[in-house]
Amino acid sequence: MDKLLCGRRALVVEDEMLIVMMVEDMLADLGCESVTSAATVEKALVLIEAQAFDVALLDANLDGNDSHAVADALAARRVPFVYATGNTGHDLRSGHSERPVLRKPFKFEELVAMLIRLEIAPIE
Repeated sequence: MDKLLCGRRALVVEDEMLIVMMVEDMLADLGCESVTSAATVEKALVLIEAQAFDVALLDANLDGNDSHAVADALAARRVPFVYATGNTGHDLRSGHSERPVLRKPFKFEELVAMLIRLEIAPIE
């Protein structure tokens, strides 16, 4: 369980730097090979276009902008993702309401439970 994400590449789309650092540490503890972060929709879309990711954590609200376009881009590439948000409304997840939601602030164990739910495909 300690290395749930061994060899994986993760994308963290989050505009709060302290949360990014906390999540990066958690993902590293789970064995992530690389963690890339984006604080804006635009940067996230560029990264998704340029790189392959195995998993993503997506804030539903990036500095007042919804992250629908990022969710759509991840879904189009079949990248499993979890919404990590402090918001409770489902409207921010329009079109992706079936995706799991991790309520901020969250604990390491809650992140692990969500990642297990994603059933990330094995590395070939």
